[in-house]
Amino acid sequence: MKRLTIVLLLTAPIIMVPALWAKAPQKPLRFIFITTCKDEPFFGPVKKGMMDAAKMMGVECTWTGTADVDTAAQAKMVEDAIGRNYDGIALNIIDPVAFDKVAKLAADRGIPLVAFNVDDNATPNARLAAVCQNLYEAGRSLGRAAAPHIPDGSRILMTMHSAGVSALEDRLRGEQDALKDKGITWKVVVTGNTAEGAAEVITKELKADPDIKAVLCTGQTDTEGAGLAVERNFKDRGCYVAGFDLSPQTLRLIEAGVIAFTIDQQPYIQGFYPVVQLALRCRYGIMPSNIDAGAAIVDRSNVDAVAGLCKEGYR
Repeated sequence: MKRLTIVLLLTAPIIMVPALWAKAPQKPLRFIFITTCKDEPFFGPVKKGMMDAAKMMGVECTWTGTADVDTAAQAKMVEDAIGRNYDGIALNIIDPVAFDKVAKLAADRGIPLVAFNVDDNATPNARLAAVCQNLYEAGRSLGRAAAPHIPDGSRILMTMHSAGVSALEDRLRGEQDALKDKGITWKVVVTGNTAEGAAEVITKELKADPDIKAVLCTGQTDTEGAGLAVERNFKDRGCYVAGFDLSPQTLRLIEAGVIAFTIDQQPYIQGFYPVVQLALRCRYGIMPSNIDAGAAIVDRSNVDAVAGLCKEGYR
């Protein structure tokens, strides 16, 4: 019995060491989100979703991107991330061709890449999946909801906060297609990517053409800017305003009856689900799948509930 005990004691460390090695914590997976307009307020809930999912999945996530629209610089960031051996990449694919080369490079290196916020639906792309709104259909949703409030044959103003962003172009096209049977004519302007700047541009356009009594927008800053312009300068004009995305100002303007409605694309999930998908792909080989972020209308009937969730960072 003593001899058996001695043998067990001598062999136990040899048996236990491999088991300890197997259970030793591995280096966390590293993911990177690369976007355009990285500091835009819209991305606040996206970043919260990213960080919440990173904590849940036990991974590390970095948020980066360009200050404004610069597809060449953004593509170079993807190439750099590949060179730094990130385990997964989430990319805002704002252009249908600008990221094809780097997406293929990531695939060739075995680095999973998913799109978030904007996808490339127009051309082949090596990204695995996308978490984003169906942008064209969302534009049609806005146009259909606004149509009963815009008389046939009207002149309207349509806005984009930045040029060269396929998401805004797709929404704009959807809005126009939904309104084309009403004999409406429109002027499209680029407002710039701040609400105050947008308010100035829209104010100038509305003063120049008193017949324009509707402003339909495609993004967060121009929607907020349109509401501010009407509230400050055209309250008695009966100007109809509708647009996209949520901000405290936009919600306030909806509550005040200045903006009729906005369409939410649930940005929180655009940060949350890419992290989950990349982690599952890296750990278990589970293939990412497309997720539609939706096109929910926020108006005076539900603005109070949505405002509370915005304060918590979820909407």
